[in-house]
Amino acid sequence: MAQSLVALRDRREQVIAQLSNSYAQDLFDVDELERRLDLAHGARSVAELDPLVADLGPPVATTALVVAAPTAIDDPARLAIKKQRVIMSAVERRGRWSVPRALDLRVFWGSIELDFRDASLGPGVTTIHVRVMMGNVEVILPPNLGIDVDVSSFAGSVTERHRVPPDDDPARPTLRIVGTVRFGNLEVTTRLPGETARDAARRDKRERKQLARAERKALPPGTP
Repeated sequence: MAQSLVALRDRREQVIAQLSNSYAQDLFDVDELERRLDLAHGARSVAELDPLVADLGPPVATTALVVAAPTAIDDPARLAIKKQRVIMSAVERRGRWSVPRALDLRVFWGSIELDFRDASLGPGVTTIHVRVMMGNVEVILPPNLGIDVDVSSFAGSVTERHRVPPDDDPARPTLRIVGTVRFGNLEVTTRLPGETARDAARRDKRERKQLARAERKALPPGTP
């Protein structure tokens, strides 16, 4: 049962990625995208997912359609280090952007969102050094990006809801977040391509319930 839930989760991620890519190619409008995404999130079997992409043809063999580990890009123009200061303001980094090898991030009475789903990461370890004082940092990861968080907090919150890659691949880029949070928040989450925070929360809640039911059914009779 647990294996079938994993297969359902993986197929859902593939379908959502294909729908997002098809929308980017103008194969349908945003209303149709939202309709199909709602059906994908609510699907209870692989058989319910397949019709959502049946009219789109076979997936193109690109990483945009495969929810897998991001590929490192050896860009000679990539910055070795960049300092980012967010003071009483808000900053968002989304879409396609080149991540420096090291990011020195300071947030004071502000907020920053770093979305790595379409970002270009260099080989090996990319380090983000955070120092948060009465601010918020949100880090959004694509599935299977290597991640290591070593952040201390004082009267603050450090929340991790991400998916750790199942194997150690030296070719996979890794994001390392270090530093401190004081009277603020750091949140690290995983989202699928095109997925909103609300959709991700609904998916996580649904998957936890499904896995909990599967584990209860797998217990021997009479187990409390």
